[in-house]
Amino acid sequence: MAYRVRVITASDHAAFNAAQPAVSFLQTPAWASVKSGWGSQSLGWFDDRGRLVGAGLVLYRRLPGFRTSLAYLPEGPVIDWASDDLAGWLGPLVEHIKRSGAFAIRIGSTAVARTWSAETVKAAIADPAVTRLGDVPPDTVGEAAARARSQLRELGWRPPKETEGFSAGQPRWVFQVPLAGKDEDQLLKGTNQLWRRNIKKAGKAGVIVTQGGVEDLPDFYRIYLETAERDHFVPRPFSYFPAMFEALSAEDEDRIRLYLGHHEGDLVASTIWIRVGGHAWYSYGASATAKREVRGSNAVQWRMITDALAAGCTVYNLRGITDTVDKNSPHLGLIQFKVGTGGEAVEYLGEWDLPLNRLLYKAFDVYMSR
Repeated sequence: MAYRVRVITASDHAAFNAAQPAVSFLQTPAWASVKSGWGSQSLGWFDDRGRLVGAGLVLYRRLPGFRTSLAYLPEGPVIDWASDDLAGWLGPLVEHIKRSGAFAIRIGSTAVARTWSAETVKAAIADPAVTRLGDVPPDTVGEAAARARSQLRELGWRPPKETEGFSAGQPRWVFQVPLAGKDEDQLLKGTNQLWRRNIKKAGKAGVIVTQGGVEDLPDFYRIYLETAERDHFVPRPFSYFPAMFEALSAEDEDRIRLYLGHHEGDLVASTIWIRVGGHAWYSYGASATAKREVRGSNAVQWRMITDALAAGCTVYNLRGITDTVDKNSPHLGLIQFKVGTGGEAVEYLGEWDLPLNRLLYKAFDVYMSR
């Protein structure tokens, strides 16, 4: 099949996404408005009958000091990643982006490569001889992702360098809770004993979880800054969050939600939930340093999981983890918290780069590493 790639309207892009079972929120045309400091295009793939069969949001990041950009499709494009002819899909994309003068292309597929159940992850954490989840035999292997990986390498694509912790791109390792075919009781039974105890403890302590609005973002941001200081990460500026709410809500009024967990009038935890189709994401989270004992974070997470189930979602995505299960790693606590939900660790096919100008690509690599 010979596909043609051309720019499409945001409305055509949104209509295509709406017809899919699920699409990453990073591949919605609304996300271009969130990333207003980047250039952007919505692209469509058309077959020989003129039908729109694929789509992607391209963000253009300028290389400082040069009149050229990185073309980035976060968790996209939305094409047939199970195809035996990825060259037919990606070739027209490369030709289109070359005409823009970009020095490299980065794509990111959410095709599932491998999964590890909560029990497998817990066993790996308990084994002192294991330091990486990737060294543990997975519970499932995605054959389509394996074929796609081989094709990408043959076509000259390569994964970006991986470093300890989280890279500059989107996570290749995530933790998800499958929701399809389950009810609330089954999901609760799937959590570990500590999670069930903490959910119950939050209820007994009187933690109340509600949905808020844009007007409540200053409260969220206050404890988000507390969380950043406590967990040693660089926080986003406040302006990012109202912009995200405005852009995503304009595309779908229930695309994004703010959850607030209060105890006796004090905000103890707050999170941001995003949904596209049958996929819901825990996007941002914050918790107050005070009153940790009332387990507000567990209460808010449980509310988001049950709300995702009520909305008809098939997956609740807690977003990134690293593959470390080393007891000395600072990232171990994150996977331990998420594994308590009873879900599964998932490795995506992930991000791949195609250098179009190798010298500039190397310069960008050095720039990002700094």
